[in-house]
Parts: sequence; C-alpha cells; structure tokens
Amino acid sequence: MEKVSYYTAEGLKKLRDELNQLKDVERPRASQAIAEARDKGDLSENAEYDAAKEAQGLLEMKIAKLEKLVANARLIDESQLDVNKVLVLSTVKIKNLANKAVLTYTLVAESEADLKAGKISVSSPIGKGLLGKEVGEIAEIKVPNGTLKMEILEITR
Repeated sequence: MEKVSYYTAEGLKKLRDELNQLKDVERPRASQAIAEARDKGDLSENAEYDAAKEAQGLLEMKIAKLEKLVANARLIDESQLDVNKVLVLSTVKIKNLANKAVLTYTLVAESEADLKAGKISVSSPIGKGLLGKEVGEIAEIKVPNGTLKMEILEITR
C-alpha cells in the first residue's frame, strides 16, 4: 500500500506544477537531446547519446515518483481543523522550559517543511512531540542531545 501524504492547497499546487514542468518541458527536451545525438552517427561510440539516454531514464524515474506522490496526495480541509489540539497545519507558540525561548512553528506535511519559514514537519521529532497536545501541556521531546520540555502557549490556524 502506498503512503498517503497530506498537503495544503499551496503545497499540492506546487507538486502538480513541478510534475507538469517535467512532463511538458523537460521530457520533450530530453527526447530532442536523444534525437540530436542519434543524428551524429554511430551509436556504439556516441557518448553524447548514452548520456542523453541516461538523463532521460533519470527524468522518467522522477516523473513516476511525482505521479505516485500526486496520486496519493490528500488535501487538508483547513476549516475542519480543531484549535484545541496541535494537529497538522496548527501554528503553535511554544516555550522551551530550559532556556525560556518562545518559538512559533506551523506543523506541515514533510514535503512542505521549511525551517526558515517556521514550518516544521509533523514527522520531525519536535512535530511528533507536539501533535495532540493542548494549551498548557508540557511536551517532552526526545532529540539527539537529550529531552526538550516545551510548554504549549497557544494554538492557532
């Protein structure tokens, strides 16, 4: 069974745009490169032809992988999300009890994670540790250098 991944509307659009770019632009370009290399003569000693065929094979593998991702993608209905517990797409304000630092993260699907933008994956150690918690709870999160204690200060969408 294939793994289902959850996406925001923006994340799913990005995935579909990348797939369309590969199919509509990169695939014809790869075919053209093979045709040009083939026109240069003897294929048994044509490194350009071999390279173009290998590049096409890699492109087709990438297209197949993206098609599988899109086929198993599910859109998250943001209006149905509960703000009482930390869930996918929750924006959570937390306080690190060790150093009193207050941080705000939005939990997103693994493919949409971007730490610089404050988006962390629900499958990351911190994401997993926060899931299901409520305001006022302390999340004990196991990280490589020990255990972080994070207090949930606020949950929004």
